[in-house]
Amino acid sequence: MKIAIASDHRGYKLKDYLINELEKEYEVIDLGTNSEESTDYPDYAFMLGEAVISGVADFGVAICGSGIGISIACNKVKGIRCAKVSNSEEAKYTREDNDANIVAFGEKTNNKEALEIVKTFINTPFSNLEKHQRRIDKITTYEEQNNDR
Repeated sequence: MKIAIASDHRGYKLKDYLINELEKEYEVIDLGTNSEESTDYPDYAFMLGEAVISGVADFGVAICGSGIGISIACNKVKGIRCAKVSNSEEAKYTREDNDANIVAFGEKTNNKEALEIVKTFINTPFSNLEKHQRRIDKITTYEEQNNDR
């Protein structure tokens, strides 16, 4: 399994921690940033989204100051379903119910909790329940019908 991970400058330290831990079990693709020098989170969100959509990575992990901005930017990439989560339970449900392909959180997330969130996210399968697939299909249809706005 390939996991792509990206952050802005505020998420840099947590990103590095996660890479070191995740590399013990998974192939990890580091999309930056590579320092605490100020950067713009959309640049990294778009790279991450493209890596997941193109199949370079199976899942993505996005980190910024709050997790909110980078999640919004990730969701601008067609086909991405990114959820900003605060705990492992939310990570589980965003995979089971929404078939999310990128998880996002803020830089102040505790290292061990962040690792638990990521592992829960990537190890939880989509439920394939009809009601959840129907809802995802509605999102996808809307996105396709309104792509030129």
